[in-house]
Amino acid sequence: MKQVSYNEYAAKVMEGLPQGAFLTTAHAGKINSMTIGWGSLGVMWRKPVFLVMVRPSRFTFELIEKSNEFTVSVPLHDMKQALSLCGTKSGREMDKLATAGLKAVPGQTIATPVIAGCGLHYECKVIYKQAMLPDALEKELTQSCYPAGDHHTLYYGEITATYLDE
Repeated sequence: MKQVSYNEYAAKVMEGLPQGAFLTTAHAGKINSMTIGWGSLGVMWRKPVFLVMVRPSRFTFELIEKSNEFTVSVPLHDMKQALSLCGTKSGREMDKLATAGLKAVPGQTIATPVIAGCGLHYECKVIYKQAMLPDALEKELTQSCYPAGDHHTLYYGEITATYLDE
């Protein structure tokens, strides 16, 4: 693994995120990875932060609430099939990593693993979380993104390590 600055690949992250990245979390021997297409990389409270959003209905939500940490693995090459599977199936019902042919590799600074072979990895420790306040969101976004009322919880993760696969 090659250590890099959290912001060295920021443009590539923001360009690739809409195509999907793997948000992984783990607790008590259970590992789950889901596909995310929304998020943000920046600085909050003088710390490098990766902001991710998870709906309370997701299995990932249960694990992240218990572990208070997560990783984001950003594919730097085509991983569409694995991203599709991790974005459409539930980790409650299957081992998504095994089914998608993905391998979890231990994190360097946290207990949650990263997805081997993706390219770029962020390890994050939750420093703040907030359930969305539906009334605070623009009505058009509520209608287009939350027609079922299933608003996200926002997780601000302090980036504890950033590195590339070698």
